[in-house]
Amino acid sequence: VTTLGERLGRSPDDRLLILTADLLGMCHATNVGVYESIRSGLATGAGLMVPGPWARDAASHYRGEAVGVHLTLNAELDCYRWRAITQAPSLHDGDGGFPRTVEDLWDHADLDETRRECRAQLERAVLWGFDISHLSSHLGALQNRPEFFDLYLELAVDFGLPLRLEGGQAEEGAGFPFRSLAADEGVLTVDHHRSRRLADPAVLERMAMDLQPGVTEIVVEPAADTPELRAVCDEWGRRVEHRDLVCGNTELLADLDRGGITLVSWRDLRDAQRAG
Repeated sequence: VTTLGERLGRSPDDRLLILTADLLGMCHATNVGVYESIRSGLATGAGLMVPGPWARDAASHYRGEAVGVHLTLNAELDCYRWRAITQAPSLHDGDGGFPRTVEDLWDHADLDETRRECRAQLERAVLWGFDISHLSSHLGALQNRPEFFDLYLELAVDFGLPLRLEGGQAEEGAGFPFRSLAADEGVLTVDHHRSRRLADPAVLERMAMDLQPGVTEIVVEPAADTPELRAVCDEWGRRVEHRDLVCGNTELLADLDRGGITLVSWRDLRDAQRAG
């Protein structure tokens, strides 16, 4: 069986790392932090929240980076909210924005409205000029329930895009084999997804140095330290730490180099998937 690494033109023993900077479009500070992380840092791509209040600003500053669509159906912050870009009453909570939890979403989301909303998010990103590299799902909403996963996989097939899928415990918790279902449709995903949401930078650094052979994705959520960021979310400090971890961290770059770890991007997977 050909390994993912071999499909990317590498040897099966090579250790390849995708470092994704997520939440592009969430606010101005994340736009600054994400683009800086790619342009002058170690990040190899980003995930765009199309319904994010600052997504149009992100589009106006796009320069061809490997940006995927971070399909968004939740707005988890207390006071800072976003909503569907289509007419989708079942996707909103009593506040008029996306629900705060995936459980709330799953309880009342109409599948046709969900399909239309996700497709619209993807099509809008294309319209804005993004060269879409992959699909991911905010808070795992589309990954962890079979009827929602069907929509996620359908979009990946229709647009020829790889999917972010977790493995191991997440697949067991979901109770259905989403990774093999994707593989059956010719949709690629990384071998290892080693991320924890807003993880301690020291933990992320250890993860990056302790990779197994194959392709591993680690996700960061970098943002610039601004009054806006501090007002928007309680976890602002961790987001600033993520920016510091991937921007100007010559020590980490040297460590990766010494460890024989090669940085790749979701675009490499997309091109391999489309090449068959």
